[in-house]
Amino acid sequence: MKFADVLRRLDAYPRTLDDFSVRTVGGAAVTIISSSIISLLIFLECLNYMRPTLTEELFVDTTRGHKLRINLDVTLHNLACNYISLDAMDSSGDTHLRVDHDVFKHRLDLDGNPLKETPIKEIVAVSPPNKNSTCGSCYGAEHNSTHCCNTCEDVLDAYRIRKWNMQVDKIEQCKGKYKRTDEDAFKEGCRIQGHLEVNRMAGSFHFAPGKSFSIRQFHIHDFQFTNVKLSHTINHLSFGEKIEFAKTHPLDGLRVDVEESKSEMFNYYLKIVPTLYERHSDGKPIYTNQFSVTRHRKDLTDRERGMPGIFFSYELSPLMVKYAERHVSFGHFATNCCSIIGGVFTVAGILAVVLNNSLEAIQRKLEVGKLS
Repeated sequence: MKFADVLRRLDAYPRTLDDFSVRTVGGAAVTIISSSIISLLIFLECLNYMRPTLTEELFVDTTRGHKLRINLDVTLHNLACNYISLDAMDSSGDTHLRVDHDVFKHRLDLDGNPLKETPIKEIVAVSPPNKNSTCGSCYGAEHNSTHCCNTCEDVLDAYRIRKWNMQVDKIEQCKGKYKRTDEDAFKEGCRIQGHLEVNRMAGSFHFAPGKSFSIRQFHIHDFQFTNVKLSHTINHLSFGEKIEFAKTHPLDGLRVDVEESKSEMFNYYLKIVPTLYERHSDGKPIYTNQFSVTRHRKDLTDRERGMPGIFFSYELSPLMVKYAERHVSFGHFATNCCSIIGGVFTVAGILAVVLNNSLEAIQRKLEVGKLS
């Protein structure tokens, strides 16, 4: 026996002679439909192979040394920039008054259009050293004989420490500054945007009217108005880089309107989930944060306890979510393509046999006249 004859016995795909094969219209229809399905499925499989898939993993956050970056862009529609303070504090006791971490204020008119001028950069609470050799008077509020008040802020801080009232118009250092009236506060709007970095722990930050300062661990705002309308829009708020598919910015575009002459306190309670995103293109990890939010507003017109302002309180979750882009291997892609071709042709062959047998049975009954 020849070796070729042995190999022929192993042939699992014996060829049928053309004389014994019958081509039907039904078989042609099944072939066209199955070929179209195979082409579509292989095309979708090619797209899936070229596009990375996103895997999600949850584990305990063990990262250290990362600062928490707060990106903010908030518009207050009825309060001027000179009357707004942005303060931040955390659970360790660190307080940042009138923060200047790349936060800018843009003056707006009441219609929300920007006024043509340079944005106002927030000033840090500590005043720069005065190069002038003269010692300015503290108007009786100095704590020792060498205490000097060379700026208006120095005099204000000295009076606040002693809890004294002050007439700003009579202070030499404050002439030309703080020429403000109650009406001036509500003739403009303000857009506050920028970012600040705080300790990676639970904390809060808020927008409130008036100058802020601390006396004996009490946080105080120097603002005497009874009714403050704080209609606002959160254009953007995130804690890290923005990822489109994740909930890194659920408050973007939120607008809150307040009725006329109604003072309210707005609280946003944020639950922050640390997030790690690894892109397949460069493999560089991106540390950011997702967060969920619960909102609450409190009416202060009926002498309710509280202060008008927009308050954000946040807590960090001990768990971290990791998103990683992964590419499908070529072996997996080839296996899926073979499965598609073999599966569709097998099902199509079964359907073709059933269809042909059904048509032949119907045709035989028609010939004998038994089909009603």
